[in-house]
This record gives sequence, structure tokens and C-alpha cells, in this order.
Amino acid sequence: MARIAIVEDEVHLLGDLTEYLTTCGHDVEGCADGMELDAVLARGQIDILILDINLPGEGGFSIAARLRAKSNVGIIMLTARGLNVDRVVGLEIGADVYLVKPVELRELEAQVRSLARRLKLTPQTKPIRPTAPAVSRASITTDWTFDQLTWTLASPEGRAVKLTGNERVFVTLLVSRPGEPVSRDEIFRALGKRGWDPADRSIDSMVRRLRAKGAEAIGQPLPIESVHGIGYAFAAAIGNA
Repeated sequence: MARIAIVEDEVHLLGDLTEYLTTCGHDVEGCADGMELDAVLARGQIDILILDINLPGEGGFSIAARLRAKSNVGIIMLTARGLNVDRVVGLEIGADVYLVKPVELRELEAQVRSLARRLKLTPQTKPIRPTAPAVSRASITTDWTFDQLTWTLASPEGRAVKLTGNERVFVTLLVSRPGEPVSRDEIFRALGKRGWDPADRSIDSMVRRLRAKGAEAIGQPLPIESVHGIGYAFAAAIGNA
């Protein structure tokens, strides 16, 4: 049996998940947002967190990042957002499992049991308490950094450029594998398009605007390079924000 907290703002879904996992023998607490989760955490340790992304107030990515920084708690992200880039972000932040709604309840419970078995192979999960977000490091590094929570890309000298939603998706895709070209087709699909249309120059226009904005904010060219016949690549080392 695992002690589980579920953070889901859809009332009916939260009720269904809580009831089903409780009947499977787990100790389950339901929460509508991050504040209710913090109240649960203040009462004691949890083993597994089932977490939606689109939440009122603090979003799921932010919650996952701050809890992962303090604990080895198991994290299952359950969301309607099926874009591959969101899956990459969730797993990079520290989620153990990423499931896309609608999810079969038996599959979810199987993932809970599998994750509970894996957690027993690691040191005991540390209790987690509500904490303020960590202060960003001020030291100079040799790497660029990309902050998923604030949507900023920063140079090794610490100068940063704020990204728009589409720019965040684009940069997230590139920095997930620095130095490797990402195809135009993959970029188009990550941005919600059907696939690459040679007549659609919106990506090229976005990159030009991003480069100009970056040069103005940072004072140097962004390390985003065109790869002829393929797409774009992030041509620099990327560190943790």
C-alpha cells in the first residue's frame, strides 16, 4: 500500500481517481491545487504524487520541480497535454511516469504499484514540506541555462532573454539534445501543427525574431543554428537552471 496525494482540479475526475485507488488498498488524499497539497504534506510524508499540469495558481511543472528538489517522492504526471515537448519537460523536471488523459484506471493503478516497487529499491523517501522556491544560483558558469519555470534562456554570463510560449516550446525541444539537429517536421508538430509545410515560413520568422530579441537582451548571438536540409540545433552546452 502506498500513501498517495492526487492534485487534480477536475472535481469528478479527482473523485473517481481517489475512490478507485482507495478501493485498491492505497491511502489517498485528494487536492484541488498546490495549496491543498502543501496542507497534506504538512501532515506527513507521501510516497507517490499524481499531478495534473494545468492547475489554478501554481502549475504542475512548478510543483514537481520544487518537490523533486527536496524529496525522492514518486511523481506521476497525469495530463491532457500530450505534446512530446511537454513529456520531455515533465521527465526532465523529475517525473517518474507521464500519462496522458483519458487514462485507464487499471493502467494508472498498475503504474502506481510498479513505481512503489521501484521506490522500495532506493533509500527511504525523505519527508517533504512546503518550501519557498529555490533562489537561482548567481555564479557564472560556462554553460547556457534554460529555466522551464520562468521561460528564460540565459547566457554563461547570466544575461537572460524572456521567451514567448511558442519560443519556449521551440527552445525546449532544441536544448533537450544540444548539438543535435531537430527536424522542421518535429518542430512543427511540437507547436501543434500537422507537420512541416515547405510553404509555411512561420518557424523561420519566429527564429529571426528570437535571435534579434536575444541579441538585444543578451548582447551576443543566441547559439541557435540553422542546419541545412534538416532544421535547427542548439550549438552550445546547456546546464541546469
